[in-house]
Amino acid sequence: MARKRSILIVGGGMAGWLTAAYLARALDLSAGGPIEITLLESPEIGIIGVGEGAFPTIRTTLKYLGIDEGRFIREASATFKQGIRFTDWAEAPVDGRHHHFFHPFEAPFYSEEANLVSYWLLQDEATRPPFAEAVTFQNRVAEAKRAPKRPHEGDFSGPLNYAYHFDAAMVAQVLAERARALGVRHLQGRMSEVALDDSGAIARIVSPEQGDLTADLYIDCTGFRAEMIGKAMGVPFKSVRDVLFTDRALACKIPYEQPDAPIESFTIATAHEAGWTWDIGLSGARGIGCVYSSDHIDDARAEAILRAHVGARGCEITPRLIPFEAGYREKQWVKNCVAVGLSGGFLEPLESTGVVLIEAAIGMIAELFPHNGPVDAPARRFNELMTARFDNIVTFLKLHYCLSRRTEPFWRDNADPATIPERLIELLEQWKYRPPGRFDFILDLESFAFYNYQYILYGMGFRTDLTPVRGDFPNVAGAEKIFARIRSFGERATHELPAHRALIQQINAEG
Repeated sequence: MARKRSILIVGGGMAGWLTAAYLARALDLSAGGPIEITLLESPEIGIIGVGEGAFPTIRTTLKYLGIDEGRFIREASATFKQGIRFTDWAEAPVDGRHHHFFHPFEAPFYSEEANLVSYWLLQDEATRPPFAEAVTFQNRVAEAKRAPKRPHEGDFSGPLNYAYHFDAAMVAQVLAERARALGVRHLQGRMSEVALDDSGAIARIVSPEQGDLTADLYIDCTGFRAEMIGKAMGVPFKSVRDVLFTDRALACKIPYEQPDAPIESFTIATAHEAGWTWDIGLSGARGIGCVYSSDHIDDARAEAILRAHVGARGCEITPRLIPFEAGYREKQWVKNCVAVGLSGGFLEPLESTGVVLIEAAIGMIAELFPHNGPVDAPARRFNELMTARFDNIVTFLKLHYCLSRRTEPFWRDNADPATIPERLIELLEQWKYRPPGRFDFILDLESFAFYNYQYILYGMGFRTDLTPVRGDFPNVAGAEKIFARIRSFGERATHELPAHRALIQQINAEG
């Protein structure tokens, strides 16, 4: 009879507990099979709970784990997220006038009758509606502060694509309870030592409270500290700060002025002179943060920007400083150790890529898990896929910055071709003559689809010139009918969908 294979996850938080619960479900731990999973969590290390967002993929993950959606919303202080509204990214405000564009989760409306993107590009720039408003009605629903679903619709489903805003500390508690129910062994204690064998693999870890702990596979969820993969094993970190300049964030929470204040169902990302601020609506408070480059402004100036964004109540906040380095470990699976979450890498808070990178990593670990043979057999493939995913996210995030027409040094540095990945430069040159398409990307290596690039490109005012080939798109009347149908759907949806705050209150009351 084959001996059991064991997994030891070091570190709790959202990364640790999501990894534990997902692997317990995928490897059928509750059936008492040949797998053991233990999670060691230090009670001394807190979790930053100032508001976080996710991708729509989180719904599939939570459903897979068997977590009830209503319970998740209640216990994680969660709200619905339908996308991101970008303010002042394309250009700085002038005389109080602000530039906005929306990046919805819903894909552009597809029709075999007409390629709507091309027909929108051929419309008069002075009179056509914004891109996201023209090709999907989610923009209109979100701006009307409506929810993406109705109360009677089932868990994790609805007429519009959505994710969540939530308190990461509270999510970790929900995931911890589910992981333990699925058979994960939970130990509380610090890790004081990582002992390596002669080959450089982890032989054991030492905890003052739990003694020596051994496993076949060690998963490093120790956050930025990267205690195993970084400090003990010495796996190098690749910085991408030459492309993505932000390296610090100041974060806080502030209650709503009125308990029945409307809740936005999108992240508000507002550009400033050296970065941007996030504003996330949770059920009981707003999570607000200022992301910035310390090469362009100091902490005091960043705090002044944050307080100005908060407004009259800015004097009430005590922001928390979160330094970070944009980059990742090119090898995140080395010998018998895998890094998941911040220990493997972090780019920046923009577009909520942190959670989706955890989902990608644990999905691959579950699929590639070596039930027999060398425990590091999947390492090369895992590293190739994760490196490509990080690199492609860097490209997508840079797109938000390099197209800006703002004149401050931070934004001009971002527009410098020397700071733009070569692949992005090549794509931008092609997209002058055609919109982004699905063959520009390899789906298994991407977190963002071609239409996500379209939303950012055309929201920022990028020009794709199809006028020389206007005759290739003769079905103008048919396209106009579809655009009108989308507008009609939007009007109907804003009447039929409930107010976001009302739906959250109803879900919370049901508990």
